[in-house]
Amino acid sequence: MSDYTPAATGTGVRARIQRGGAFLAGMVMPNLGAFIAFGLITALFIPTGWINTIAGTTDDPLPITTQIGSIVGPLICILIPILIGYTGGKMVHGTRGAVVGAVATVGAMMAPVALQLVGLALNADEPAPAPASIAEIAPNILAALFMGPFTALLLKWWDRFIDGKVKGGFEMLVDNFSAGIIGGALAVFGIYVIGPITFWIAQGLGWLVNTLVSTGLLPLASILIEPAKVLFLNNALNHGVLTPLGAAEAAETGKSIMFMLESNPGPGMGILIAMLLFGPRAIRPTVPAAMVVHFLGGIHEIYFPYVLLKPILVIAAILGGATGVLWETLFGLGLVAPASPGSIFAWILVSPPDNLLLNMVGIVLAAAVSAVVGSVLLGFGRKESATDAAIDLEAAQERSAENKKASKGQPASA
Repeated sequence: MSDYTPAATGTGVRARIQRGGAFLAGMVMPNLGAFIAFGLITALFIPTGWINTIAGTTDDPLPITTQIGSIVGPLICILIPILIGYTGGKMVHGTRGAVVGAVATVGAMMAPVALQLVGLALNADEPAPAPASIAEIAPNILAALFMGPFTALLLKWWDRFIDGKVKGGFEMLVDNFSAGIIGGALAVFGIYVIGPITFWIAQGLGWLVNTLVSTGLLPLASILIEPAKVLFLNNALNHGVLTPLGAAEAAETGKSIMFMLESNPGPGMGILIAMLLFGPRAIRPTVPAAMVVHFLGGIHEIYFPYVLLKPILVIAAILGGATGVLWETLFGLGLVAPASPGSIFAWILVSPPDNLLLNMVGIVLAAAVSAVVGSVLLGFGRKESATDAAIDLEAAQERSAENKKASKGQPASA
């Protein structure tokens, strides 16, 4: 998974999606360490985590695990949204933008509390009780993705407007009060407008995902996810939608299938296996190193040139990904945090103890289906000229590099 750099240049739908995806990724990816910390603490210290499972105390958790596990809620419901809002604000307007972005994010986070305090206006006879703490609220990461950069943008416009108009000696006073007023105003705006909107959007998306899960249709998500990965549009889906949904579900249930949809290394591994066995002979020597980097290192971009060399292989990726998702859906599997980068080691670290073996089987099945379908699509090695293949691979690598530059904001080569 690629690091974030400034927004992509160019025009067209794909360029716009890449810009949006890169910006969302820029807010989330620097904070993946916090997600991983949340996931590791969850995997180790919740009542059904590794420590209580090994000790045989899942029904009566060890006191120390209860104490340490008490920070799981604050991490995902308080710290992570604030970090994302802070990072988004900093991307727009430096440290000043980061501060007001974090302040405004807190307001949006409290929207569910405000909704409950007014009794939701739909059940006035028996209003829902206010939660004891924000840790009992589902994390409103979607609000953080909006409030951080939006609030920082308003402050940036204000700073430009007053630039050169403030008398000497009053700059710090004006700067501090303007940041405080804008941050505070947007926090209130977040409580009553953005927070409720994003809260209900998350509820709606959650309902949609649950519907797909209950009807067995979630594997269809691979039709969108796998081609998007090859075009470096995966960040827009993964960090913009899947990670926030997964975080909300993991805070409630301790795990989420959302973390598995994009990060499964199986489909890419299957394509590399097919290319190693039946790809053009000129490129087979390049595959083993790519397999190590992809499967162990979690750098999925390494297999993209092979798909660009034979675009029909995207069918193998889709079917492999759908197989993995179907397996995960049938057995109710999930990860406790984002697996980033998407390597086998990351999956092991963030797999719940009772899901670990089945999660590994899901990777194997996805790789197997992708490899078999890819081998068929390659004609079992009977269709390609070695010389032409070497030239085509170089061209495919160049196209992949151009796609990556576009997704990371670097201008494409002439």
